[in-house]
Amino acid sequence: MNKLNIGDNITRLRHSKGVTQEALADFVGVTKGSVSKWENHQSMPDVSLLPLLAAFFDISIDGLIGYEAQLDREQIRKIYQELAADFATNPFEEVMDKSRKLVKQYYSCYSFLFQISLLWLNHFMLAGSSDVQQKVLGEARGLCRHICNECKETALTSDAVMLQAYIDLQLGRAEDVIEALEETISPYRMTGRSEGVLIQAYILAGETEKAVSYTQFAMFGHLISLVGHAITYLELHQTDLPVCEETIRRVDQLDTVYQFAVLDGNAAAIYQMQAACVYARHGMEEQAMERLGRYVSVIRWMFTEENLTSHGDAYFDRIRGWYEGCDLGNRTPRSRKVILDSAAQIFDYPVFDALKARPDFRKLRQSVKEIRA
Repeated sequence: MNKLNIGDNITRLRHSKGVTQEALADFVGVTKGSVSKWENHQSMPDVSLLPLLAAFFDISIDGLIGYEAQLDREQIRKIYQELAADFATNPFEEVMDKSRKLVKQYYSCYSFLFQISLLWLNHFMLAGSSDVQQKVLGEARGLCRHICNECKETALTSDAVMLQAYIDLQLGRAEDVIEALEETISPYRMTGRSEGVLIQAYILAGETEKAVSYTQFAMFGHLISLVGHAITYLELHQTDLPVCEETIRRVDQLDTVYQFAVLDGNAAAIYQMQAACVYARHGMEEQAMERLGRYVSVIRWMFTEENLTSHGDAYFDRIRGWYEGCDLGNRTPRSRKVILDSAAQIFDYPVFDALKARPDFRKLRQSVKEIRA
């Protein structure tokens, strides 16, 4: 954390302007001895003098006292990854206290607050009790509200609205989510067509490279979104086997063409897990086992040679650059240990109770444990 360096800063700024302690003292209305004490760390200027000192040196008050209220993208990435690693190894409350202190220090750095909200959403389940989990989610929601109320950057506030919706889902606040998103995401609104309009504008402006890049990212994003919606569709129709089988058939065909595991291992793994749940629920053990096998294969591939994040392939060759431009870069929002712990937990799902005595089921469970080791 940054420390306030008023004395050192006054000395440095005074020397750079070539003025004496006496001249500075006369300007702000104090004695030369007072200035000397400030510079020698024997006392601090009265808070009422800070605006005068800042004006004299033509600098902000934050700059005068050495306080950095903003973080750049690399600093945000570094802090996020350090905290994510801490959540995997250190006591939960200890890491929460550390992150809370950082929130207070950078309460006006809205990009950082957004990532802290995301960090808490990705790790709240590690808390020891449901009460603590609810408290952490509430704090994350509060940061999103703060961003929405105070930040002037439209794109970031829009992201904060969406992140708050995810948090509200975890809190069971479905009506709040509907109220916040129903109108903005309506298929009848023109905002859903903004990607195509921007791409056409790039083409018209002769910026072909940007048009290609945006088009590719839009294709990639909609493809991964389609997989996510298909997963939800399976959940919604879990008792309707024909609908589930047709959904699985269609998604499998897309997977054959696009190889989801290569593009986004997380989406691919969740899809295979959901398909396994469908088959297990309907007593189709062999099909369920096959899907669990695919699930483990995706997990194993994800943890080989940094395949954890979305990075595209030879066709989607611009994706890595896009992700590297995000606040967190092309890095996972949770640590390797936390992700693998979550991956192993699916073998405890009650829907798989009929499979747990099978040797091949136990072998798959063990293989995930070996990846974790």
